[in-house]
Amino acid sequence: MSAWINADWPAPPGVRALTTTRHGLGVSRAPFDDFNLGSRCGDHADVVIENRRQLEAALQLPSPPRWLKQVHGVQVVRFAPSLSPQAKGRGGEGWVSRKELPLPGPPLHAREGGDAEPEADAAITATPGVVLAILTADCLPVVFAARDGCEIAAAHAGWRGLAAGMLEATVAAMATPASRLMAWLGPAAGPHAYEVGGEVFDAFVSRDRAAEAAFLPTRPGHWNVDLFRLARMRLAAAGIADGHVHGGGLCTISDPQRFFSHRWRGCRRQPEAAASSHASLRAFGCCLSACSAREALARSG
Repeated sequence: MSAWINADWPAPPGVRALTTTRHGLGVSRAPFDDFNLGSRCGDHADVVIENRRQLEAALQLPSPPRWLKQVHGVQVVRFAPSLSPQAKGRGGEGWVSRKELPLPGPPLHAREGGDAEPEADAAITATPGVVLAILTADCLPVVFAARDGCEIAAAHAGWRGLAAGMLEATVAAMATPASRLMAWLGPAAGPHAYEVGGEVFDAFVSRDRAAEAAFLPTRPGHWNVDLFRLARMRLAAAGIADGHVHGGGLCTISDPQRFFSHRWRGCRRQPEAAASSHASLRAFGCCLSACSAREALARSG
């Protein structure tokens, strides 16, 4: 089994996106077997470090992935060359604050530090050779790219973040206009397997009645939800035409041999509310996006 799946989209020049799988690489033991990349799930720290090392080596990444401390929120950070003297003394790049970047859009929640994992659920960069990483196991990873390849972003959108506007916040924080963006929806809990209760239904439908089309009743007070459809609706509202949104066909719950899933329990599907009690046994794959130095240099000329 391959340790990763390349994104099924017409990638812009110099942009690569993919998602990892459970097997093919990695040294984690059950219940994290084999290729767990999450460092806050209960797996041994040295094992996760080795798994991340194998990821970087196997993919021949241009730089180590930039990880986030994901919190199911709507914070967006940017990795870029820093203008501050302090950052330049540390190597000249890192997570930078809005005050250092005269870009359009809302404030970015960030802190400096080249190797830090800032608390956020989306990251943006236009820096050559930077690799952005999002950890998921049922939540929806979304990769964004300018159609000319000049800027990329990666976002983590569980149902809470999706309902709160995670994707819209990411689009708004990018320097590239929405009309020039494309997106790829990675593996997530699929519409035939992901059953939710009233809290999730109300979080979307109370704000937008059209969102009800993404919910299929299963039993009183419960629905199967289509995260991919909800994401496409949110992206369209943010200005990304549906023809430029790709992916959305891989279900983590239905394919536990390939993907980590918090909600898969044999043949039984668990509602969202039941998943929190299993937090200590969670493991994570990741969705990666990289921006190549060659293309960035070509554009700057």
